[in-house]
Amino acid sequence: MLYFARGSKTDVITPGEIREILGKVFDKMGRKKRVLAIPPDFTRFNSYAGPITEMINDYYGDTLTDVMPALGTHSPMTDGQIKTMFGSVPADKFRIHDWRNDVVTIGTVPGEYVSEVTEGRLDYSLNAQVNKLLLDPSFDLILSVGQVVPHEVIGMANYTKNIFVGVGGSDFINKSHFIGACYGMERIMGRAKSPVRDVFEYARVNYAKDLPIVYVLTVRDKQDGQMVTRGLFIGDDFECFQKAADLSLETNFIMVDKQIRKCVVYLDPEEFKSTWLGNKAVYRTRMAIADGGELIVLAPALKEFGEDRTIDGLIRKYGYKGTPHTLECTNANKDLQDNLGASAHLIHGSSEGRFSITYCPGDGVSREEIEGVGFGYCHYDEMAARYPVDKLKDGWNVVDGEEIYYISNPALGLWAHPDRFK
Repeated sequence: MLYFARGSKTDVITPGEIREILGKVFDKMGRKKRVLAIPPDFTRFNSYAGPITEMINDYYGDTLTDVMPALGTHSPMTDGQIKTMFGSVPADKFRIHDWRNDVVTIGTVPGEYVSEVTEGRLDYSLNAQVNKLLLDPSFDLILSVGQVVPHEVIGMANYTKNIFVGVGGSDFINKSHFIGACYGMERIMGRAKSPVRDVFEYARVNYAKDLPIVYVLTVRDKQDGQMVTRGLFIGDDFECFQKAADLSLETNFIMVDKQIRKCVVYLDPEEFKSTWLGNKAVYRTRMAIADGGELIVLAPALKEFGEDRTIDGLIRKYGYKGTPHTLECTNANKDLQDNLGASAHLIHGSSEGRFSITYCPGDGVSREEIEGVGFGYCHYDEMAARYPVDKLKDGWNVVDGEEIYYISNPALGLWAHPDRFK
């Protein structure tokens, strides 16, 4: 059922309107005994899911007993991040998702189906897993909140990704990510339907259809330097997601008029502290950067590669060295076979030799560490002096006679040239 749908590329849905819309939808759903909210974590701060979760808490009060941020493989939120993002929602309502230990398998996506949707590239099965809290029968409403935006692994973020990755388990996370990497990132990004999404839908339709999940999806954009809500979609099936994805593609997809020779991307220190997240600078720009071009990643708060100790170790061990090297290492090493999500990430984070990638951290990561994983290195202070972010505007700039393309937050969109997006 589609409870609500509104949005356009020029629409601005105000906080007051969102509160009113939520109230009317919740009234229509009828009285609930116990509610669970699943918003994204701090890495999706710009999704507006924080204020929406506050509104959910205001409406349901004590009936909203649990809030579980969809961490996926990310680090747990700090108390400060919870307060900043979720405001007045009581701290004692928050639960931490453990993707390795706190999950239950609710069904299996068969290898035959995986082979069908991946055109024979892979034929393994996946265990559809969710946090055990979702199976508590006392919940008569689960509200999955989040932003639909182009995504490197699944095509368009959120919807069932919030469930099977955000509060899902290692088998499904690892194997679904590897499907995306093997099928080809450029064939997936910006598309609502993909082999990865097909696998998620198989799990939803066959194994999660009885869970009382309703999706509250936003589409966000910048206007006059401020984030605004362009769309709000509330429903419990693919139609809700499809409408949000259509608007996101129209809103968040930036088609450049010429291939970029030099791209400078800034990673906000509040949001990006690892290459696991920061490599959105690579994913979201790769279809816009010219062969032989240069990507400069300004990462002042970088302190690690993976947010999980095991993943961090694998990135340091194998590096971002292209698909053939990564697949060869995966075939030969059990540690990567047991963590296919890491293998997929190594593929995603490589330019495949098409363009250079220079990471520019502060003092949190050394030259040896950056070069050890296959990136070029420059200290943040040196590169930021050359390209001062407070003087750059999103898009084309000329700095000392040199034309560059600047992106202030790679998580907010997808950039491509028509020759590379077909």
